[in-house]
Amino acid sequence: MSSTTPTKTDLTGKKIAFLTYNDGVEQVELTVPWKEFGDLGATNTLIAPKPGIVKGRFHDMDPGDEFKVDLVLDEASADNFDVLLLPGGAVSPDLLRTFPVAVTLIQRFMEKDKIVAAICHGSVPLVEANVLKGRTLTSVRNIRTDLVNAGGNWIDQELVVDHSGRGILITSRGPHDLEVFCQGIINALVNE
Repeated sequence: MSSTTPTKTDLTGKKIAFLTYNDGVEQVELTVPWKEFGDLGATNTLIAPKPGIVKGRFHDMDPGDEFKVDLVLDEASADNFDVLLLPGGAVSPDLLRTFPVAVTLIQRFMEKDKIVAAICHGSVPLVEANVLKGRTLTSVRNIRTDLVNAGGNWIDQELVVDHSGRGILITSRGPHDLEVFCQGIINALVNE
């Protein structure tokens, strides 16, 4: 009897853009996918409106760590990445939606049939980008009405992968779904 050791998925050559505001990102929703994809060989890039740092938060209130911004939002292009990942936190996504360049970047990812992934409150900028009509998604429960009013079909599920329009839309409810959220993104990357 022979046994085989399962091999980890190799994401070498894949480029993941993490888009967040410079403060108020839910730290675990940034750091867990960052580590997971980096460990698999992907190149991660932290994008924010201003140069310098992004401040993490725990449960929106408690200060977390600081992370170096790799690329200023004005210089980001969908052409250079395979995935756009929008971490949550109540503050960061709400502020991010006020930047027209962030809204345009989301639209470009969708138009180019790329992967857009959002967790928890991370879907808030998708409302402003007007990319939810007819799409099925999930999120933290308290933004459900916003997503439905934007034309989305909201369901309470740990992971939703929607292929019904331009781009692949991957969403999860919150930190407790991070494992399946990361795996959903990995599956989409290796099957694209």
